Formats: sequence, structure tokens, C-alpha cells
Amino acid sequence: MPGRTFSHPAIQVTDLRKSYGSFEAVKGVDLCVETGEVYALLGPNGAGKTTTVEILEGHRERSAGTVTVLGHDPARGEREFRERIGIVLQTTSVDQYLSVSETVNLFRGYYPNPLPLDVVLEATGLTEQARVRVGKLSGGQQRRLDVAVGLAGNPELLFLDEPTTGFDPSARRGAWDMVKNLQNLGKTILLTTHYMEEAEYLADRVGIMVEGRVVVEGPPQEIAGSGGATLIRIRLPDGTAAPPESLGVHPAVGPGTYEIQAASPTVVLYQLTTWAVENDIEFEDIAVTRPSLEDIFIEVTSSNLQGGGGKA
Repeated sequence: MPGRTFSHPAIQVTDLRKSYGSFEAVKGVDLCVETGEVYALLGPNGAGKTTTVEILEGHRERSAGTVTVLGHDPARGEREFRERIGIVLQTTSVDQYLSVSETVNLFRGYYPNPLPLDVVLEATGLTEQARVRVGKLSGGQQRRLDVAVGLAGNPELLFLDEPTTGFDPSARRGAWDMVKNLQNLGKTILLTTHYMEEAEYLADRVGIMVEGRVVVEGPPQEIAGSGGATLIRIRLPDGTAAPPESLGVHPAVGPGTYEIQAASPTVVLYQLTTWAVENDIEFEDIAVTRPSLEDIFIEVTSSNLQGGGGKA
């Protein structure tokens, strides 16, 4: 994020590989996640994200490469390493008859320097539900409790696996605020998600994995901005003649609708509106759309899955 500075890497990965027999699931991944950063690892199903994250968590052995997480090799399974990380899986199971506070305190008791209960509840938005039984929580509140459990031990690094899957838009926005709260506490977060808008909103940087490789990496705004032409779409009143071909306009779906792929959108918009004013035409609709992270994701995953792979 603009103005944010990082001190040293929380995660450093070089030429990470993982094979299952003759099948290579992870093919030479290089990865660096800075301390205090939110890093989103994206990719289609089967890209190698889960395998990579499980290696970083110490739950799966690598075949080759070097991995350092908070200064530790996670493959050693050292207790100090375990105490410094938090893991929030897609699905977890806690006692449905305990209250939220009792559940968080239970897990706080497993760590030498846990976060205070009120800090955990405030960061995850569960203060008002402190005395509510787990079984009475809504789906979104249950997910917040999953994060609270992962946060209870005061981890320096938090792994969040698909934190808002199945959420409605309102609940998803609330979860995003929660993640921002965690970063404000100084936590480093490695996030996996299938929601591109989630990655755009939360992540300082993203990496897109395809077939075991990270093919694109960088700040989401820069990745989206690298997608080339801006799309300008207009809709004209019924019976209006089409704009001149010299403006680069092409018919689009819908009556009286046209679009332009513009490398210089300001110039094209000036030419288009000048033509409209000179001909006394009022656009019924006009939209200017720059490529999104989702557009780039679809483009790079499609091209790499078709054999155009390689690092970018």
C-alpha cells in the first residue's frame, strides 16, 4: 500500500519444488513476503497454491528448494515456529456449547504470550458476541471466530485460507475490515482467495500461480494497470448514425452500442465527445473501464494453461 514500508521478509522461498511420483505440483516457485504485508496467493484449482501454503506452514515436506518462514525452516516443526504462526483453514471445528470468550481463552491457554482476550475480540469484531454460544453464531460470525482462534496465540504470521467463501456481500465487507484490523496490529498475512476484488482490496501484493509456477507478481493496481487498452463504451439514441470509423469505434452487443479499445483514453474521449457535440448528439450512456485484476487473472491463467507459460 502507498507509504507502507517493510523491514525484512517474513517468508523467503527460492526454487521451491514438490513432486508426487512423476507429477511435479510445484515447479520452482520463488516467493518473498515482507513483514507486515498482506500477500494474496491466487490461482485456479490445481495450480499448486494449497501445496505451497502447506509447505510454508510445515504441514507438507518439499522435494527441493529453500524455505525460510520467520527465520525458521518449517520442515523442522520447531515449537518456537509453531508458536509464532496462526492458521485459519477453510473449515474448522470448535465446541458448539462453549461461548465465544471461552473458546478464545481455551486456545489462548496453549500459547506462552497470547493476545489479550479483548484485543482478539475487537480485532475480529466479536466483542458483542463474547458470551454467545458458538452454536448460536451466524455463518459470518463463525468465520470470525475461526480467525479469532488463529489469532489467539498472538502470531506474527497468519495464514488465511479462503476467509470469505460463501459470504454474502455485506458479510464479506465486514470480513475485509477484520483483515485490515489484523494488519493494523502488525500481523503479516498470507491470504488465498478466489475473489479478485478481495485481493485488490486487501493485498499489498499478489502472486498468480498457474500449473505450479508464479507467473505474475506485484501490487494488484500495477498488475491491473499493465493490462493495456482501456475500454470505452457508448450507447446512442435510436436512429442515430454510427460514429465515424476513423475514431476506431466497433459495434458492441445491444442496439446503438459501440465500443473502443483505447491506448490513450483521454484523447479518444475528447475526439468522441467533440464529434457528439458537433452533431448535437447526447450519449444515452457512456462507460470507461480499465482492465481489472480479474481481467488479468483470466488472461494469464488462460494463456499459461494453453502452453504459453513462463515467469512474468
